[in-house]
Amino acid sequence: MRFDLTDLRLFLHVAEAESITRGAERAGLALASASERIRGMELAGGVPLLERHPRGVRPTPAGLAVVHHARLMLGQLEQMRGELGQYARGLRGHVRLLSITAAAAASLPEALSGFLAAYPTIDIDLEERTSREAVDALAGGLADLGIVADTTDLGALETLPLYLDRIVLVVPREHALTERSAVAFREVLDEPLVGLSHSRSLQAYLATHAARAGRPFKLRVRLNGLDSVCRMVERGVGVAIVPEAVARRAAETLAIRAIPIDEPWALRRLRLCTRSFAALTPHARQLAQHLAEHLGAEPS
Repeated sequence: MRFDLTDLRLFLHVAEAESITRGAERAGLALASASERIRGMELAGGVPLLERHPRGVRPTPAGLAVVHHARLMLGQLEQMRGELGQYARGLRGHVRLLSITAAAAASLPEALSGFLAAYPTIDIDLEERTSREAVDALAGGLADLGIVADTTDLGALETLPLYLDRIVLVVPREHALTERSAVAFREVLDEPLVGLSHSRSLQAYLATHAARAGRPFKLRVRLNGLDSVCRMVERGVGVAIVPEAVARRAAETLAIRAIPIDEPWALRRLRLCTRSFAALTPHARQLAQHLAEHLGAEPS
C-alpha cells in the first residue's frame, strides 16, 4: 500500500470540504486526476474510504483512519519544516485556521496581515465556520487553530480567551429605534432584515435563536459581506445584526446607528482553540502567539 504526500493532502482536503470537487480545487488538482487518486487509494487499501452522497462525500471508518494518520504525517512534515526554517530561509509552512464570522470580518484581517508581513514563508488557510463546526474539525485533527464563541461546548480542546464580542442591531439614523439604548430580540424579528448568506456562521447563529423564539426572520435580502449589509441598512432596505466592531467601523462613513441587543447570548467571549498548544507545529505556534498578543488573549 503506497500513498504519497499528494494523496494524503488531497484526501484531507476532500474530507474537510466533504466534496471531491472542492477538495481537488484546494489541492490544485484537476477533478479527474483527484478522483483517480482516490480510487487508487481505495484499491490499494482494499476498502472504500468515502461514502458518496448526492450532496457530497464523507469519510468511512477506514477513511477516518486515513484522515487521522495523514494529519499526523503531514503535521510531522510541518514540524520538520518549521525546525529547518530556524536554520534556513525560504522554506514554506502552512497553517489551517477556522473562525466564526465575528472574528473573520472584524479583527482577523488586521491581525493576519501583520503576521503574514512578519512571516513571509508561512501561508494561512482561513475558513469561516460555525463554532460547532470548528470545534468538531479541531477535535478531529482537521485544522490547527480555531476562533470560536464560548457559548459552544469546547470539549477537551485547549483554549485561550480572546476579546468580548457583542452582537448589535444596526439601523438607519432616521429609524424609529434610533433613540433606544437597547432592543429585545423579539422586537428585531418584527423588522425587515438584511442578512448574510446561509453559509455564514453568524447567520446560522442568529437563525438558531430565531427558531428558539418561534418566529422566523423577515429577510429582505442576503449578502456575502458585512460591509455590504451595512450599506443596505443605510439605504433603508432593512435592519441588520452584526458584530459591534463591524458596526462601529461602518458608522464612521455610513449614516447608521448601532443598538445593543438585550439578550444574554448577544455578548460572547471569543476563544482561540486547538487540540494541544504544545503539540502545534512551529508555524501554527507562531500564529497562535501572534493572535494571543493582538486579540487580547491570556493563558487560561
